[in-house]
Amino acid sequence: MATLAFNHQEITPRQLKPELFELDGISRESVEAHYKLYEGYVNKRNEILEKLGSVDLGAANQVYSELRALKVELSFAIGGIKNHEIYFEHLGGAGGAPSGRIGRLIERDFGSVEDWARDLKASGMAGRGWAWTAYDWDEGRLFNYVGDAQNTFPIWNTTPLVALDVYEHAYFLDFQTDRGSYIDAFFANLDWAVVNDWVNRYQIQV
Repeated sequence: MATLAFNHQEITPRQLKPELFELDGISRESVEAHYKLYEGYVNKRNEILEKLGSVDLGAANQVYSELRALKVELSFAIGGIKNHEIYFEHLGGAGGAPSGRIGRLIERDFGSVEDWARDLKASGMAGRGWAWTAYDWDEGRLFNYVGDAQNTFPIWNTTPLVALDVYEHAYFLDFQTDRGSYIDAFFANLDWAVVNDWVNRYQIQV
C-alpha cells in the first residue's frame, strides 16, 4: 500500500535581496555559496515528497524502512529551508540596537539589548548548527534557543524571530574558525525593520 503524499506541490527557492550581496563583513562569495546550500534543501524537499508518493506504508519500521528514512530526512530538508529563509530575510540591515516592538520585547525579557546579545552570542558559540531568539506563546516571552541540526527546532509553540546560522558553511570563507567574529558581523547586519514586521504580523504583545 502506497501513500500519495497527498496534495503536495513543488516549491522554488526564494530569491535573495540585493542587500545581501553588500553585507558588512560577510562577503558576496560567502552568501552565494550559502544560498546554494539553501537551494539544495528546496530540491531535496521536492524530491523526497515525490518519492513518498510510491513508498510502501506496510513496510514501515523504526529500525530501518524507506518511509522512516524519507520522513526523517524530509524534516531535515524542510528545516534547512525554513531556517535559511528566516536567516536571509532578516539580514541586509544596519544592525545596532533594535527599536520598536522587538526592542521593547528584548529589554523586557532579557533586561537589556546588551544582555540579549551576549546570551544569543553564547548560544551561538554553544550550538552546533543554529541559535534562535524565539517567542514562546505559552510563557509569553522571548528566549534564546540552541539547535544542533536543521531539524532541531526551538521548543514547540514558539515563533523564531532571529535565526543565527552557526554551521561552518555560514562563515568559514570569511572567518575560518573564528565563529565569534562572524556572530558579531551577523549582529551588525540585522534588519530590525524585518523583525518588527514579523512581530507585528504575529501580533506579539509587548
